[in-house]
Parts: sequence; structure tokens; C-alpha cells
Amino acid sequence: MNKNNYALIMAGGVGSRFWPVSRTEYPKQFIDFFGVGKTLIQSTYDRFLKICPPENIFIVTNEIYTDIIKEQLPGIGDNQILAEPIMRNTAPCVSYGSMKIAQLNPNATIVVAPSDHTITNPEAFVTAIERSLKAASENDCLITLGIKPSRPDTGYGYIQYTESVLETDPEIFKVKIFTEKPNLDLAKSFVQSGDFLWNAGIFIWSAKSINKAFLTHLPDMHEIFQQGNSSYNTDTEKEFIGNAYQQCINISIDFAIMEKADNVYVLPADFGWSDLGTWASIYDIAEHDYVGNAVIPSEKVMMFNSSNCMVNVPKNKLVILQDLHDYIVVESNDTLLICPRSAEQSIKQIVADVKSKFGTKYI
Repeated sequence: MNKNNYALIMAGGVGSRFWPVSRTEYPKQFIDFFGVGKTLIQSTYDRFLKICPPENIFIVTNEIYTDIIKEQLPGIGDNQILAEPIMRNTAPCVSYGSMKIAQLNPNATIVVAPSDHTITNPEAFVTAIERSLKAASENDCLITLGIKPSRPDTGYGYIQYTESVLETDPEIFKVKIFTEKPNLDLAKSFVQSGDFLWNAGIFIWSAKSINKAFLTHLPDMHEIFQQGNSSYNTDTEKEFIGNAYQQCINISIDFAIMEKADNVYVLPADFGWSDLGTWASIYDIAEHDYVGNAVIPSEKVMMFNSSNCMVNVPKNKLVILQDLHDYIVVESNDTLLICPRSAEQSIKQIVADVKSKFGTKYI
């Protein structure tokens, strides 16, 4: 196993679209949605153990989740948890992590990945990541993984690529443009063209290349975190980061770097990926009964003339559904949500309205 390979797992999101199961104090990355005995972050960590030495896996998260990280990932040391004092999107956490890792190993090659995605073909995932890490170690480039689209989905960003390839790898293509979530007609044209991929939000680069990219495209943020070189991996790191984050703008790595850099490449991949962005994505992956119901757990749920429902309820709760079709039924933390599957995009607004009326008690 290459000791220059590092993983930076992003685990700071609040997962509001999975409310009420996912709460601010215990968001979706720490939940076992499929009843498999592992939470999403545990599954992500286990995948990277096949790619990096355990001491080279770092978790960046909000400081309020530090204890949960230690509980769910007992192999992680304190120095491997990058605790953010406030939420500032993905660019600051990438800059922080890259600077910290570079201080440990200037020759590091880093994969940055969310903690809450699912991969149904982990072997193909490992192969794609290792290929990308090798290419990133040999070239001054920023690599992203692009998922071959199976349908014209409007919930994903898209990456268009050209015929130009890396000199060292003919399967890694030059990126032409990133496109945010398109409308259905545009998504259909993307899929039909054959040169668009879904943006998986998984990035691979050397520490030198990504820090150089920050210097070029976001110099103020680069300077903020460069000032911490004497503090990283010491007892003064936490104090430095507390001050640094107050100075950072709220911006994503996609917008700050990937959409602006001219050395961005993509590896088309297919490893059974889902970003688990909505209850619909859970429904798509979960096992269904003969009329399309996905029930997790299923021990005490009884369905009568009901079909195509997504049901997630406590194990000890007896639930009976009669004449219900195409609904989401979710109960957790003294909250019951019943919502048409077609209206699940409104859940985020529902959460905002609940917060407005009842405060943070149910959020």
C-alpha cells in the first residue's frame, strides 16, 4: 500500500433532506439507513482502508460531531479529526486538510470524498481511486470522478469532457465544463450526447497541485491556511483553526477551484454510486417487495393495498398502511412525516417551517 496516499473524508453536513431521521445533532452520515450494521461514514472509512494506511485517513467535520466520530471510528486518532468551528462549505475544509497533510508529507496524494455516499461495487471504486491517485502523483492535475449517467437526472451536476487525455493515462479526459443541475430537457440532451458525466464530488490530486490551485484561484484563502503551517499537527492547531475559519468566505470547492482551473481532468467510472441526496435515492437502492414498497426495517410494518412507498420507522413500532401509494412514511425522534414521494423536494422547506414554529427542538 502506497504510504503517500491520503484520504480526506468530508463529514460535516446536516442532511436536512432526510429529516426527521437526520437531525442537526445526529446527521445522516452517522446513520445506518439500510440496516446493514454500518453507518454511512463507517462504510466510507472501510472502503478507504483498502487504499490508504489507516493513519493516512483524515475526517473533516463540525466540532460538534467529534465525539460521534470517535465512537463510530475507534481507529481514528485525535490528530486525524479536523474539527471545523463553523460551517463554511467545502473549499475551506479542502484547503485546511491539504495544508495539514502537506505539512506531514509534502509528497502526499489526496482523495477527497463525502462521507455519506453509497457504493455498491467497492472493488471497482478502489480500482478507480488507485488509478486516479497514480495519475495525480505523476501529473500537475486535478482529477474528479465522473459517473456514467444511467438516466437524465435533474438532481446531479454534470461534467462535459473532451477527447484530450492525460499523457500518462488515456482513460482520464480533459474537462471542458461543469454544469449545475439542469432542467429535464437539457439533462436528456446531455445523456444523449455521450460526453457528459454526473459529478460525484470525489476529487483526487497531489497536495502540491491543490495548494498551487488555491494560490492561483483563491489566494486569500490560501494565505489564511498557509499561516497555520507552524500549528498543524501540534497543540496550537485548534486555536489557529478557530481564528482562520472566521476569516473564510463560504464557498464550494467546485465553484472556487474546479470550475476555474485549466488542469482539471475526469475519469469516467461506474461503481454503483449514489449520493443519497434524498429519500428517493434510499428508495432506489433499498430492496423492494413485489409491489414496490421499500420498508426499513420491515419486522412490524404491515401493508394493505399499498405500493411504491418508502417506509422508515423504529424497529419496535407497529405500523399499518392501508391504500397508500407512492408515499414517504418516516418516523424518528418524536416526529412523523407522511409525504408524497413526488413532493419530497419540499422537505427542506418543511424543516425550515418547523424550526420557525417550534424552534430547534425537532430539528
